[in-house]
Amino acid sequence: MYLGANPKLVFKSMTKFKKAIIATFCSLCLVQNVAFSQAKKKQIQNITSTESAEKVEEKLETPSTNSGSDDELKIHSVGVGLGQTFLGSDLKDNGDSSITADIYYNYSASYSFDLLVNAHYSKHKIGLKESILLGTAIGIKAKFYQYDSFAPFFVAGLGFYAPKVTRELNGTLKKSQSKLVFGDHFGFGADLRLNRRTMVGIIAHYHNPFDLKQELDPEIEGHYYKLLITAFYSF
Repeated sequence: MYLGANPKLVFKSMTKFKKAIIATFCSLCLVQNVAFSQAKKKQIQNITSTESAEKVEEKLETPSTNSGSDDELKIHSVGVGLGQTFLGSDLKDNGDSSITADIYYNYSASYSFDLLVNAHYSKHKIGLKESILLGTAIGIKAKFYQYDSFAPFFVAGLGFYAPKVTRELNGTLKKSQSKLVFGDHFGFGADLRLNRRTMVGIIAHYHNPFDLKQELDPEIEGHYYKLLITAFYSF
């Protein structure tokens, strides 16, 4: 700029220069705001995705205890039952009720029905007389309803039994012939699932082996039932 310049032209040039500076500044601010908005949006998306992934992972890792969950299906469980065995008929005449232990296997086939297998062996004595119980019972366990982790049930089915007695015949003690017979059984109880792996419950289980015919001696007729506390481990 020199002193002889036209003042109007100088003022006009300065005005254009100011406008250019202002326009450039506004453009920079707009670009910065857009970049900041995009970065903030991306950050929110990342946080949301991370939280969603964590929730999904937590849901997958946490066992479901709600009724009707898919986690309750196709579960194999093995367990034990401990309680009292009460004898009836000929078995009672030659043995006394006592504390016994049973083995159970349970398979959850559907929401309402399970496969329940029971195996047991026990000896019961009265003096020199003795009753021996041996059996394997297979049944279908039907759940009445399921409230949270609590499920009452009814079980019924058939089984194989081989009871044996040492009884008094004609004033002498004599052992019966060992035979395998068919029989039926039924029971009712309730289960309480504590978590994905463990379940406890109670069961009243009645077993009725068919009569054991003997070649020369009278046939053996008997039945027995069990009142047990059960505990299962699932895998």
